[in-house]
Amino acid sequence: MKVAISTDSGSVSAHFGRCPSYTLVDIEDGRVVGRANIPNPGHQPGFLPRFLAEKGVSVIIAGGMGPRAQGLFAENNIRTIIGVQGRIGDVIDKFLRQDLEPGEDLCDHGNAHEGPCRHGESPEPNGGRASLTGLVCVSARGPDLDAEVDPRFGRAAYFLIVDPKTLNFKALANPNALAGQGAGIQSAQLVAAQRVGAVVTGQVGPNAARILETAGIRIVNVDAMTVRDALSRLEGR
Repeated sequence: MKVAISTDSGSVSAHFGRCPSYTLVDIEDGRVVGRANIPNPGHQPGFLPRFLAEKGVSVIIAGGMGPRAQGLFAENNIRTIIGVQGRIGDVIDKFLRQDLEPGEDLCDHGNAHEGPCRHGESPEPNGGRASLTGLVCVSARGPDLDAEVDPRFGRAAYFLIVDPKTLNFKALANPNALAGQGAGIQSAQLVAAQRVGAVVTGQVGPNAARILETAGIRIVNVDAMTVRDALSRLEGR
C-alpha cells in the first residue's frame, strides 16, 4: 500500500492541491518500508488524481478537499481521508494503528469547486470594493514588504500589520506556524487582537474565517505576489 499525504512544513496541509509537496509512504505488513517527499507538480483539474494513481497511491490524506476532487480520486481507486491535522510522523503512526479518523473538511469548497480553498473576496483594481481602510494584516513568508504573501493563513511564517496608506508596518512572527492542530483558530485570535480591519492572504479555513468575520475583519484573497504588490493592487496604485 502507498499513502500520499499533502504536506506543508512537516504537517498535513489544509488543501490537497495547494500544498508544496506530498509525503509518499510505502506500507507493508503494517509497517513503513519507504518514505519520500515529492514536490507538488501543479494543481490542474483532474491531474493530481491521475498523477498519484500512476505512482501507485491508494490512499490520500489531506486537511481539505472539494467533493469533485474526491470523486476524481475515487474514479482512480484512491481512498480519501480528509479533515486531518498534525505532524506527518504522528499522522502516519495513527494510520498504522488504524486510529486515524477523518474530521471536518478544513476547506469549505461548495459542491462544484475543486480549486484552492478561499473564504473572503478577491481584490479589485483601481479602487474597487477591496480598497482597504485602517490597519491591514498580511500573511507573509518573510518579515518585510518585499516578502511573498504566504498562502497559508494559519501557518504563515509572519503576519505584517500594515498601514496601507503610509506602508508603515510591524512584523509579527507567527507562534502557530508549526502548530499541529488549531493553527488557523489560534492565528485568527492573534490577528483579531491586533485590531485590523482586513486580512490579506491566500486561503483561510472555515473555523478561522468565522473568528475573523465575527471580529468584523474582512478577508481578501490574493494569489502569488509580494506583500508590497498586493497592497498596491488593493489600493489601485
